[in-house]
Formats: sequence, C-alpha cells, structure tokens
Amino acid sequence: MDDTIAAVATTIGESSINVIRISGKKSIEIANKIFSKDVSKFKSHTVNYGYIMENNEKVDEVFLSVFLSPKSFTTEDVVEISVHGGPTSVNKVMELVLSNGARMAEPGEFLKRAFLNGRIDLTQAEAVSDLINAQTEGSRKMALKGVDKTIYKTITELKEKVLSLIANIEVNIDYPEYEDAVVVTKEMIRESNNEIANSINQLLKNSKKGLLIKNGLKIVIVGKPNVGKSSLLNALIDEDKAIVTNIKGTTRDIVEGSLMLEGIKIDILDTAGIRKTNDIVENIGVERSIEAINDADLILFVIDNSEGWTNEDEEILNKLSNKETLVIYNKSDIKDDYSVKKLEKYNSINISTFDRKKIDILKDKISEIFDLKNISQSNYAYISNARQISLLNKCIEIIEDINAAITNNIEIDLIEIDVKKLWETLSEITGEYSSDDLLNEIFSKFCLGK
Repeated sequence: MDDTIAAVATTIGESSINVIRISGKKSIEIANKIFSKDVSKFKSHTVNYGYIMENNEKVDEVFLSVFLSPKSFTTEDVVEISVHGGPTSVNKVMELVLSNGARMAEPGEFLKRAFLNGRIDLTQAEAVSDLINAQTEGSRKMALKGVDKTIYKTITELKEKVLSLIANIEVNIDYPEYEDAVVVTKEMIRESNNEIANSINQLLKNSKKGLLIKNGLKIVIVGKPNVGKSSLLNALIDEDKAIVTNIKGTTRDIVEGSLMLEGIKIDILDTAGIRKTNDIVENIGVERSIEAINDADLILFVIDNSEGWTNEDEEILNKLSNKETLVIYNKSDIKDDYSVKKLEKYNSINISTFDRKKIDILKDKISEIFDLKNISQSNYAYISNARQISLLNKCIEIIEDINAAITNNIEIDLIEIDVKKLWETLSEITGEYSSDDLLNEIFSKFCLGK
C-alpha cells in the first residue's frame, strides 16, 4: 500500500458536482502539482477554493478538501476534489491526477485500505455496502447498526468468552502447579459452549428478520385461470399493473408489482393461471408460475367463491407442498364466508378485490404472518450478511463437535484445538482472521470510488 490511489467517488453524469478521491503518501504532492494554491500549507479537515491548472491554464473551478493522516477514512493522507459535473471536467481532472503519480483505484480499495489500516472492521465494511444498496428505511437503519460497530461489539463479546476459556485451559495444561488458576473441567467447557451456542442461535434466529428487512418479501399469487389473481395484484399495489379480463388465460407471463408494509418491501408476482393447456405460450407461463412458487416467501392461493372447490384447485394445492400459504377466498361480494374444509390448516381470508377495507385487512394479515410490525419497531441490530450467517452456522457445528468430544471423554488438550477453531471462526466474521483471497472477493464488490 505504498502507492497512491485515485478514483471518481460519485457517479459520472450531468450534475452540479462530482468528487475525485485521492489516498496515499503522495496525495498532497499530487494535489499540489495541479492546484492553484499551495496544498501543503492547508490544515487538515479544511475545504479550499481554487482552480485545477495545466500548463498555467485553468481546467476547472473546484473545492479541494484535505484530510491528513491518520484522521481520515483510510488513515492515509486523503484529498477530495469537488469538480463541476459532467464527464468532460471529471475525466480531465482525473487524467491530471493519474499523470502526476496516482494510479486508478481498484473496486473497493479505499474501504480495503481503511480495513487493513485498522480504521474499520470487516462487519463495518460490509455494512457500508448494505448502506449503499439500502432500498428501504429499515434496511438503512439495519446497515447503520453495522457501520456503528454494533455487530462487531456483539461478536467481540462472544470471542472474549471463548478466549477466556482458551486461556484457562492453557494455564491448566502449561502450569498445573499454579494454585490460583481456575481448574477447567469438561463440564465447564460444555456449560460455556452451550452459553455461547445460545447467543449464536439467537443471532441466527434474528438474522431471519435481518434478511427480511434487507431483501424484503416475495409473495406469489397462484390459482386457476380467472379467479381474480390479476385484480388482487392491482388492488394490493393500488395500480392497474396487470391486465384484467373475463377471458381465461389473459395473464400468460409473470407480472410484478411492489408495495411497502411496515417499512418492509413486498414484491408481489401475479402468475399465469395454472391449468392444462395446449397453448404453447400459455404453457410456458404455467411453467414459470410453478417455478415462482418455489422461490416464494408466501403463496396467496386464490379460490373463486362463486365456483367453489374444483379439480384444478386440487391440482394446484398439490404443487404448494410445504410453502407458507395464505388462502384467499375471492369474490366475497358474490358469495361471502366461503371455506374449504381441507384448507382449514392454512391461514385464510374472505375478500373482494372491489372492497378496499378487505384489501387492507389482507395486508394486515400478511403483516401479522411475518410479524412485520414488531420488526419495524425493533432496534435493527440484526445480522443479514450471508458470509457472516454462514460463519455463525459453522460456529454451531464446531460447538456440537466439542460437545461430542466431551461426551466421548476426549482429552481436554485435544478439545482445545476445536475451541481455538471456534475463536478463529468468530474472528473471521470481524476480519481479524481472514485470507487475502477472501478480502479481495469482499472488497471487489464495491464501486471504484469506495
């Protein structure tokens, strides 16, 4: 990291301002070569007005901000140049920066330097990515919990418990004559293990809420043709998204819409009516409907009250397997309070897509199924990163191995190997124990200016 890197930190396009970021030992030197004033005399954390110059000719009127090491994002000397928007100005100033000693930053390299220099931990870096990509207020709040080290502190507390256990085992093995040492028994290890496992399992349980906040819900509307699926989609999103006719097979492909419930993004898919058909195009739509069922968080299985239960409904029910399903008895304006006995195990609701109040009750029912109200009122301190969740699951497997070793009366010094492995796995979450390949993979997902 001896070289100096630079990149455009904003999206290039027609805008009032674009920012070029420079980080490294030569940041001040490079800026000094192209700025109209002596950058070396500027104090840290100041914004300075002037011009970018080339051969005594003004290139652009800019603001130049200086952040001196170690009090910068990367802990290196950082210069940020705010140039006028538009690709011409940005590209010209960037060209001057690179020709005077900087190199183009790799994707995520500023964040990577911040991590390698101890400015942030890996959970914070991943939270920055989540913050950038946040599409809802809930996902923004959750990402911010990672940025402010809430997740890091939680994992660190677990690591300290494991480290304390390792230390006591080490003392027992290396200094058996030390009278003040805690004598570590296998039962003590099991007790400590179970306590750590309980904490991790709670994190994993809450991670489901985190994933829901981050990714939202995918709801798929299924049913035979002409039961009101498209009308239901339009009513839920309050928009004429899907074409509605009395002709069976009108919807031949998946139509998508979305809405917000308790701050959670809900993607709703209206599918082609599932039935046997000789129409090639409609048949493709039916196949896509079946595929959508497999990816759904919730199925809205629509039944036509006016027709009652049919063989086609039976065939669709067989395709739902164990998916979370809410039965929608539609057309209650024609026949109200209809129900099918074999569907009693499912949540159900009678509605009419023409009745706004009943659509609102349906939304409340969806919110109740996933406990969205309580999630929206939580503190948002959830883990939702797939890598972190995978490592927590790995920790549970290690704990199970340790407990199995205790049951099989394995010697403590051998059990300690797995206890250390547990500590290392927790350390992988925060990045204190990570391979270079892993780090490269994580930070390569960021844009150039991050």
